[in-house]
Amino acid sequence: MRTNQKYNKYGKFKSLPYKSNHMDFNIVNEIKLSYSRKGNSEKLISCSRDAVDVFRQYFDIDEIDYRESFFALYLNQANKVLGIKKISESGISSTIVDVRIIMQAALLCNATAIIIAHNHPSGNLNPSAEDLKMTQGIKSASEFLNIKLLDHCILTSTDYMSFADEGHF
Repeated sequence: MRTNQKYNKYGKFKSLPYKSNHMDFNIVNEIKLSYSRKGNSEKLISCSRDAVDVFRQYFDIDEIDYRESFFALYLNQANKVLGIKKISESGISSTIVDVRIIMQAALLCNATAIIIAHNHPSGNLNPSAEDLKMTQGIKSASEFLNIKLLDHCILTSTDYMSFADEGHF
């Protein structure tokens, strides 16, 4: 019998500290994830305008013309909102988006579809080459996980552009 392992209440091994001469080491780190549907509005998204209306509630109106932010909206099979997550907030002309963070949240809330959005402080609604490349990367990752990327919206303080409405999907 190993002395550095113990069964937890679910019958699985739980790591115990391994004691060395001067330092304690964990053999395996425990990972805890949580998601709560508490407060979920289950708003139905049937068009890009519906999604933009939800996104606008979360973008900081005082900074939408100042710095870029990126959000992901997670939907169930019936296109009802499961949740929204701010993915990043950065500078004046760009924001860093880690596809793994988008997909992690999608898996955590059992989303079957995603809509993403970011703002252009410049007021220009045309997607940049970086926007197109990032969208393709997110679309590839979501397809691999059998999650649909339904749209990518670019917002300004007064207007928006939908990739789906413009035929990019």
